[in-house]
Amino acid sequence: MARAIMLQGTGSDVGKTVLVAGLCRAAARRGLKVRPFKPQNMSNNAAVADLPGEAGGGEIGRAQWLQAVACGVEPTVHMNPVLLKPQTDIGAQVVVQGKVIGEAQARDYQTLKGQLMDAVLDSWQQVGEGADLVIVEGAGSPAEINLRARDVANMGFATRAKVPVVLVGDIDRGGVIASIAGTHLILPEEDRQMIVGILINKFRGDVSLFDDGIAAIEKFTGWQCFGVVPWLKSAARLPSEDSVVLERLASGEKRALKVAVPMLSRIANFDDLDPLKAEPQIEVVFVPPGKPLPPDAGLVVLPGSKSTIGDLLMLRENGWDGDLAAHRRRGGHIVGICGGFQMLGRRVRDPQGIEGGVTETEGLCLLDVETIMEPEKTVRNVEARSAAFDVPLSGYEIHLGRTTGPDCRRPVALIEGIEDGATSADGKVFGTYLHGIFGADRFRAMFLKGLGITEAGTSYRAEVEKALDEIAVELERHLDCDAIFAAAR
Repeated sequence: MARAIMLQGTGSDVGKTVLVAGLCRAAARRGLKVRPFKPQNMSNNAAVADLPGEAGGGEIGRAQWLQAVACGVEPTVHMNPVLLKPQTDIGAQVVVQGKVIGEAQARDYQTLKGQLMDAVLDSWQQVGEGADLVIVEGAGSPAEINLRARDVANMGFATRAKVPVVLVGDIDRGGVIASIAGTHLILPEEDRQMIVGILINKFRGDVSLFDDGIAAIEKFTGWQCFGVVPWLKSAARLPSEDSVVLERLASGEKRALKVAVPMLSRIANFDDLDPLKAEPQIEVVFVPPGKPLPPDAGLVVLPGSKSTIGDLLMLRENGWDGDLAAHRRRGGHIVGICGGFQMLGRRVRDPQGIEGGVTETEGLCLLDVETIMEPEKTVRNVEARSAAFDVPLSGYEIHLGRTTGPDCRRPVALIEGIEDGATSADGKVFGTYLHGIFGADRFRAMFLKGLGITEAGTSYRAEVEKALDEIAVELERHLDCDAIFAAAR
């Protein structure tokens, strides 16, 4: 079995995902065969990964896809064996080793977790085969001792797999000394003994000013500090893991073209917008509930959704349907991706109640298509070609449902020779099931040219790789990476 080290946080959104990706890239740059692992993830930002021994692919968290990129390896479903995809406030779809096994309410899932450890440990063994080092990401916080009995995400996994833990504290949100000392105080002794040290993340300013803080933490806990990480500006160029960050993306710097994105309640795979955000002339604005879509937007993108009918109803409640109709009358462009594509049609039907209790609703009527939900889920990576510009596309599909109608005679893409998507007669509205379509640099440049942006199309993937390298360099500079890797066992 490979040596391993695990990063757990004092809370959610302390930066574990980026730190694991950066450490993976740092280890890979040292010549180590390194792999990422996250026992349990909760996110509607999913990626398609290899499903060993089977055609097609399986689902993992987008963060583990990014961490695999950082390692320089292809992602597999075993890098994230349990993925929870929230559908309602109290329920989620449960994906195990890449496959959907059903839905569970929050209370039911606490019971189910005890049955998932076998799958987690099986995947753990498979990820470690042939690797020198595995870097593991926790979820939430080990201080959630009310959930400890059936935990598979943090100390429940660490103690079973005997993986040492580095505890991450986020100084940007305040209270970092108390959060680390408090975690030490309430952890049971078995869990406390798994922690080999701490690191402080997201520090702004002169790091030496926190020397007394580090001394206080070490006095309270006895845990060594591996270093203080500054605010990593390059992290903004990486795909975001989940919708926690969207509140910080609600507005952007004013630029030549404004792209508005409604923040749906079950928004999914919103990293589809990242290649647009990376363009210097594009301002991407995520519009929160209760706010109108900006009338000066040249493009509105309806993103993916884990609950198409539910989010379509929520869209109407916020008056965004009227905003979209007005945008269309002004000659604005509209793009729908996956669930957003389904919303653009005349009607969405879910006769088997796959997504919930509402089985049918009228769509936005911006495309002449209809969607019917079907139990079989499409999950695959694809290579395609743009129907409008005849340039290559690559991306992935994760969706339920089949969409048909007259506008499908004007497809967006050809996937393995099969037509995908639909386009309005004037070409200003289109929908597609192809996630990652804006990541195709030539397509993005040609599409944006039609919206008046003449300088676009720089390599988005190259920018992600560059950002990972920059983060690795920063971590090597500010952390004792030798000590962190030496603590792995």
